[in-house]
Amino acid sequence: MSQAFDLAVVGAGVVGLGHALAAIRRGLKVVVIDRDAQANGASIRNFGFVTVTGQQRGECWRRAMRSRDIWAEIAPEAGIEVVHRGLLVSVRRPEAEAVLEAFLATEMGEGCALLSGNEARAKLPALDGHQSAALWSPHDLRVESRQAIPKLARWLEEAKGVAFHRSTAVTGVEPGRVRTATGTVEAARIVVAPGDDFHSLLPERFKPYNLTRCKLHMLRVADPAVGTLPGSVMSDLSLGRYLGYAELPEAEPLKARLRAEQGELLDNGVHLIVVQSADGSLVVGDSHHYAATPDPFAPEAVDELILDEYEAVFGRRPAGILERWTGTYASAPDRLAFIDRPDPSIRLTVVTSGTGASTGFAIAEEAVAELFD
Repeated sequence: MSQAFDLAVVGAGVVGLGHALAAIRRGLKVVVIDRDAQANGASIRNFGFVTVTGQQRGECWRRAMRSRDIWAEIAPEAGIEVVHRGLLVSVRRPEAEAVLEAFLATEMGEGCALLSGNEARAKLPALDGHQSAALWSPHDLRVESRQAIPKLARWLEEAKGVAFHRSTAVTGVEPGRVRTATGTVEAARIVVAPGDDFHSLLPERFKPYNLTRCKLHMLRVADPAVGTLPGSVMSDLSLGRYLGYAELPEAEPLKARLRAEQGELLDNGVHLIVVQSADGSLVVGDSHHYAATPDPFAPEAVDELILDEYEAVFGRRPAGILERWTGTYASAPDRLAFIDRPDPSIRLTVVTSGTGASTGFAIAEEAVAELFD
């Protein structure tokens, strides 16, 4: 650890790796320090779904577009497979169709198309037949996160010369140095990307953001009858949750109907995302429960609510459940991410909306530009 670096990154999740990527693209000497031996947090517990369509209008949507482009650029070099591209939002209520029409009239709808129910079923025959319409977007892509994050780290280390210190607890940061349990790392600039750990480093910097943590349920299922997905799949519930749709005035009637008809799902933060892996299995989720320290338990009733919506889209439950797990991420009441500035040479970067894979690369570019421009 006697080496000196241009940039030290604390945290080897997708956001931390995004900072390392942005720095090496500038020709900088980079070290990444992480307390775990391998990726273990939100970055590998999610869908691997780089979601552009439906992100909040403005800055978040632009960041998602930029992050998607970066994923597409680096994936071939890093040996990361893009498993599928595109998004199909299948809806069954006229109020949802009105939201899709309004969305298409915005700049976010450019390149997207509104499909009739029959056109949607032609694109995905496994749909149950009750769809009134669907949005097709070509903008989104999906990687297998539990493979993509380790491959990205390996590529940064082996091909790009990024130094990694794994299983290394960081005990403090100050201008010019990162203190760890095994020594001190010297670096001209420092980025702290701690995910949902608000207490170990710079705890005073988190207080103004009123952060909590969100726990979500995820499942991997086998359902050969679905066949090959044309892209990721969402449903009516997503239009009430993703701000790119939900903040449109036309979403208010839909949200009222969803509250009346599916209040229990909304109370558990359930909406549907279905993505496909290379082996044909499907990753399905998710739910949202908030607490300063989320409990480690995953009630079956919440999974059943997720599968209720799966059944509403596909007309049946999956043939089998292969895996279940939970994840947690940082959440804020009034922002989707932040870059905090404890010192001119230090940045604290946190995505507070579960969109690290979707927006983290662009946010990292912005933080690195601040530090080195």
